[in-house]
Amino acid sequence: MSINVIVPESARKTYENWHFAPAVRHDDLIFFSGVVGSGETPEEEFRNAWASLGETLAEAGVGYEDIIDTTIYVVDLQKNAAAMSKAKDEFIKEPYPASTWIGITELVIPGARAEIKVTARKT
Repeated sequence: MSINVIVPESARKTYENWHFAPAVRHDDLIFFSGVVGSGETPEEEFRNAWASLGETLAEAGVGYEDIIDTTIYVVDLQKNAAAMSKAKDEFIKEPYPASTWIGITELVIPGARAEIKVTARKT
């Protein structure tokens, strides 16, 4: 059985160069690859990451309200948690999904401060 790959046009080069899908659908579940943002400040970077995730959510036919689980990897978690929480709350509303936050030392993209990975459900 082949997988149903979801690739918005904005992620086409990443898909082709790095050989991973931004999202994959299985039945009513959609598994999203981690997303990093860019920006001068943590707030700007994290907001950019959540907005970027929105493009792939839309390509999959779902929205932020369809997210059922989040895993957030944060460099220097104690220092950056408040900024991530503030950015997340701009996009994620009640009822809130399950969530795990993990402090890490670095990400594959040099200088990135966080990576957001989610699972959504399309009913």
